[in-house]
Amino acid sequence: MTTSLIDTIVPSFLSGKWLTPDNPTRITEVTDPSTGEIVARVSAEGLDIAAAVNYARDIGRKNLQELTIHERSLKVKELAMYLQEHRDELNALAHKTGANKRDNFVDVDGGISTMFTISSKGRREMPNSHVVTDGEPEVFSKDGSFIGRHIYTTIPGIAVQINAFNFPVWGMLEKFAPSFIAGVPSIVKPATPTGFVTQACVRLMLESGILPEGSLQFISGSARDLLDHLDFRDHVAFTGSAQTANALRAHENVLEGGIQFSAEADSLNAAILGTDVTEDAPEFEAYTKAVFNEMTSKAGQKCTAIRRAIVPNDLVEPFIAALSQRLESKVVPGDPRDENATMGPLVSLEQRDDVASAVHKLIDAGGEVVYGGADK
Repeated sequence: MTTSLIDTIVPSFLSGKWLTPDNPTRITEVTDPSTGEIVARVSAEGLDIAAAVNYARDIGRKNLQELTIHERSLKVKELAMYLQEHRDELNALAHKTGANKRDNFVDVDGGISTMFTISSKGRREMPNSHVVTDGEPEVFSKDGSFIGRHIYTTIPGIAVQINAFNFPVWGMLEKFAPSFIAGVPSIVKPATPTGFVTQACVRLMLESGILPEGSLQFISGSARDLLDHLDFRDHVAFTGSAQTANALRAHENVLEGGIQFSAEADSLNAAILGTDVTEDAPEFEAYTKAVFNEMTSKAGQKCTAIRRAIVPNDLVEPFIAALSQRLESKVVPGDPRDENATMGPLVSLEQRDDVASAVHKLIDAGGEVVYGGADK
């Protein structure tokens, strides 16, 4: 369904149509990190973002508001079932991002599973109505003629979801599903290196015929002016680097225009081994295994990955030896389509260079490479 991406610009879906820019001057080429083959060409130059925002506010909101919370939740379940039937297509395409079978289980299967879970919670924990009541009615007058009650209702705008490269399916679906159930139309903006996988997933969702018109739109490529068209009615959910999050948070329409902005960025997760643990204790084995799994799943490209392994001084060398042995015996780097490979490459040359740069910073600060090479 997306095998001819090389020959064209990855299309965006805006205002009810699949669109590509006419003769763009700014094009980003996306390559398969395993083969170097160009797999996608991306540009959003000249696309009418303002029209897309208005389309979501007018058409998307109207169609979503006609459905109750339970009806929207059931549609999310239908979508999950439909995507489950097409998971092999998404998995095959995701191999071109460096993701292997294990990685896709987290991303593709994980995203579909998340939709099932969110749909279930919407039906079990929320009322079958258009609003959610908060507490019992309160009487504000002596004769009972003035009564008030708090309710939660849908925000009057749209949800813009800017996602990271590491989970092109799950990252999109985990944001789209609750927004849809809440009755808010979504505009999805994925990261360019893996956005062609997100595009394939969005295309499937639209082709399913399950979604009301205007409830989902998709931008392929840079959309630097997107926040210019939003205001106090809208919500932006961002996942990515802290640097980009801070730039978006400083936008005038966030600072003064009232855009609701939330960000998930640059986590620094640590795993700490207790001082009472010994080398032959089961906790030592569990700790080593956990660090290994987080280093190798998605080639370490996860916001939940362990980035700091903190161990007692007397266990530093035993831990290095145990982790190195596990890496040596279990990791076979290579093309995800190779059944013998157990870990794919980083998603792009840019990411490879970023990792190498970070390693050299650690070396310059006194760090020592204990496994592999500084330039690998």
